[in-house]
Amino acid sequence: MSDFTLPDQLFRAEHVRQLEELAIDVTGIASIQLMKRAGRVAFDALIQRWPNAESVRIVCGSGNNGGDGYVMAALAMRREMDVAVLSLCSPSALTGDAARAYRFAIQEGVRVVEVQDWSSAFLQEHTDIIVDALLGTGLKGELRAEVKAAIDAINGMGVPVVAVDMPSGLNGDTGGTLSAVIAATLTVTFVACKPGLLTGRGPQLCGEVVFDDLGLSKEGSQDALQAAWSTIQADCQRVTIHSTKLLLQARPADAHKGMFGHVLVIGGDTGYGGAVTLTAEACARSGAGLTSVATQPIHVNAILSRVPEAMVTGVASGQALEPLMAFPSVVAVGPGLGQSPWSEQMLQQAVQADLPLVVDADGLNIMAQGRVLPNAYRDNWVLTPHPGEAARLLGCSVEVIQNNRFLAVSELQKRYGGVVVLKGAGTVITDGHQLYLADVGNPGMASGGMGDVLAGVIAALMAQGLTALDAACLAVCVHGDAADLAAEEGGERGLLASDLIPYIRELLN
Repeated sequence: MSDFTLPDQLFRAEHVRQLEELAIDVTGIASIQLMKRAGRVAFDALIQRWPNAESVRIVCGSGNNGGDGYVMAALAMRREMDVAVLSLCSPSALTGDAARAYRFAIQEGVRVVEVQDWSSAFLQEHTDIIVDALLGTGLKGELRAEVKAAIDAINGMGVPVVAVDMPSGLNGDTGGTLSAVIAATLTVTFVACKPGLLTGRGPQLCGEVVFDDLGLSKEGSQDALQAAWSTIQADCQRVTIHSTKLLLQARPADAHKGMFGHVLVIGGDTGYGGAVTLTAEACARSGAGLTSVATQPIHVNAILSRVPEAMVTGVASGQALEPLMAFPSVVAVGPGLGQSPWSEQMLQQAVQADLPLVVDADGLNIMAQGRVLPNAYRDNWVLTPHPGEAARLLGCSVEVIQNNRFLAVSELQKRYGGVVVLKGAGTVITDGHQLYLADVGNPGMASGGMGDVLAGVIAALMAQGLTALDAACLAVCVHGDAADLAAEEGGERGLLASDLIPYIRELLN
């Protein structure tokens, strides 16, 4: 389920540094005190997660992230743990707060080893836990050879890893990675939450994420600090079911089906009737007043047997579809659409009607080819690509999409308009003005049909009067949380798209 212990506002690394500088200026707190708080928070999180740990090895870089590590080492010594710091640099190279933290660790009796050969660094260093205090937000450019060697050595140990602020090698702004990256078990992040922790490779590499603002929300001069911080705009807004659930109002006592819209679902080329059936069922269960389906004639009976509440029509051509376009208030096109001449006619007819659209799956793949819709740009549609479809729409590789999902979703919106939902771990949503991230769902969702269900929920919410952006945000959160509820009951492996639908209905109520 959505974690509401994380903040809703997400900030890139440069803006986090600005927030820290403002906090120091406004509250008068010393920067070394913030470093000691960070080290304390990270160490407490470590002990809470592994209360019986007896030994810890802390790998420190030369910057402030390394300083946090030295503070943790001093605290571990006070707890009488077996602790050592494995340093990437000579202690004489440390400056500022990192040097002060080093001296604090030395005063507590911490053993510091300057490592020359990372391939053998851990051979004499048995440990229960490793702390990654190499880079944090100090990632700039490609990794140096010794940093890459340290990361590879840490990952090769096969013991839990605690990342301080973020796993080294992960870009906290984008969720992309460099040539090597720490795979953490626990990430403890400070001051503000970074968007890259929650999308792209972030969810896999961060493990559990713990956030702490280092007590700044409780410092004196709060009004002045909040006023100063308000000058720095969040780069992205984290959206959860808790922040979107009020978008749907209670239904009036005199409600009738005409008040909640009519969705026409178009798709289901020969052999792909299941996708359009899932979309129709999800749409009906999400509260659309009426649900219609236009599909290949061969699928009509099967869809009616699964969703008897739907009005299902077999259409053999775009010309046969045209009369049906007079009735709906929203159209969902693409699930099971295929890429045949029939498919192209369906999409072309759907776009010509100028109704609000949800475009998914092969609807997007046909768009990417540029023949059927040579000038594919609209303000009143929602596009829901997964990374592969996004790559085809932008003419690039999936790797490029995943390396910076925020840039990718923004480029998609600029090129195609409307609202774009870039699906995946840490779904990103934008209308060109606001940027949202939904860190919902679980790996069990990596199965066929999940996107078809999401398309139906978005269309149903639009039909009930939500804006395209609000419908997309609420639908993504409900979809992901429904998957978590289904996984809690039966596990992630073997989770089916249809398993989500009862929970979607429950969450929307």
